[in-house]
Formats: sequence, structure tokens, C-alpha cells
Amino acid sequence: MAKNTGKGHRKGAVDKRSQFQRSDGRWVKRDTETGQIIDVKSDNKPFKGVAKEKDNRRK
Repeated sequence: MAKNTGKGHRKGAVDKRSQFQRSDGRWVKRDTETGQIIDVKSDNKPFKGVAKEKDNRRK
């Protein structure tokens, strides 16, 4: 389970979530159990503490 440190980062990855980057550069957060899209970032920075799908930490 991820824990907020209060210093601008988290310890550990967020459970049951992964992220990928769309072709327009925005990052999308996905539920790994259902595959449902949860959120899209408005800037081009990735979500903090969420595993990227291409790094195979989460499936």
C-alpha cells in the first residue's frame, strides 16, 4: 500500500492501479482488475506512485 510522506512523494506503489501514456502525451490511470479508465491527467506529467504498464510491475 502506498503511503504519503508529506514531502511530495509516496512510499510504495498504489495498489491495483497502472498508468499509460496516450498518443497525445496525457497520462491515463487504469484499474488493473477491471481495465476501466479511472482518470486522465491534464498536464503531461505521470501520476505519482502509480506503476507504468510498460515496466511490468503490475498486470
